Amino acid sequence: MDAQPGRSVTSKVLALLDAFTPTSPALTLSELARRAELPLPTASRRVAELVAWGALERGDDGRYRIGLRLWEVGSLAPRGLGLRELALPTMEDLYEVTHENVQLAVRQDVELVFIERIAGRHAVPVLTRVGGRFALHATGVGLVLLAYAPAEVQEQVLAAPLERYTPLTITDPGRLRRGLAEVRRTGYAVSDRQVTMDALSVAAPIYGPEGAVVAAISLVVAQHRADPVALAPLVQAAGRTISRSLGTSYGPRRSAG
Repeated sequence: MDAQPGRSVTSKVLALLDAFTPTSPALTLSELARRAELPLPTASRRVAELVAWGALERGDDGRYRIGLRLWEVGSLAPRGLGLRELALPTMEDLYEVTHENVQLAVRQDVELVFIERIAGRHAVPVLTRVGGRFALHATGVGLVLLAYAPAEVQEQVLAAPLERYTPLTITDPGRLRRGLAEVRRTGYAVSDRQVTMDALSVAAPIYGPEGAVVAAISLVVAQHRADPVALAPLVQAAGRTISRSLGTSYGPRRSAG
């Protein structure tokens, strides 16, 4: 038997899938077992089932990787799928105008998830990837999503330790709170070297049919050539266009928070 106290079969399978990270996309069976905290025989059985279903694939080197079947299932997530399809033409237009990185993100609890990205050929390198998560307090899209998030979400983020990515990352709750108010006042966010010291991002909200902010779009540019005042209208126009595509009668709502 492979039962362990307090752990269901589902929790074991999820632990195996959660063992993969962007820096460890290929793992041996023993590495999977160790990271999932499972006995090797248990891991072997569960991994075999995941391979048979297509959630994992075993390479010629004996290492396991996430399988295409899992990507197919993930692509059906309704919040990302419809938004991505509607936003992509506008993102491509924004890229053609600027030739800079264009990003689209949504909020998931107290983190953001990137659901699409167009990388500029000669643009500044970024740390983000499609499907990747990131903190809300540092990036341009994160600041937008946090600024328009429910009050309880804002308070949860502000009460937790704010990770510092660079010397310029805002980690003081009071200063961040003032910054969020400024985002709501202007309708866009600027993250200046808060994630990496060579990049600046400008982001704007995307509104859903009910008038709430459902996503954010941003440009990420090299800090030395960035002009946030010039970039903001472009990003805001893209946000308005995508909002209309989602069925919104665009009208930014000012928040007193």
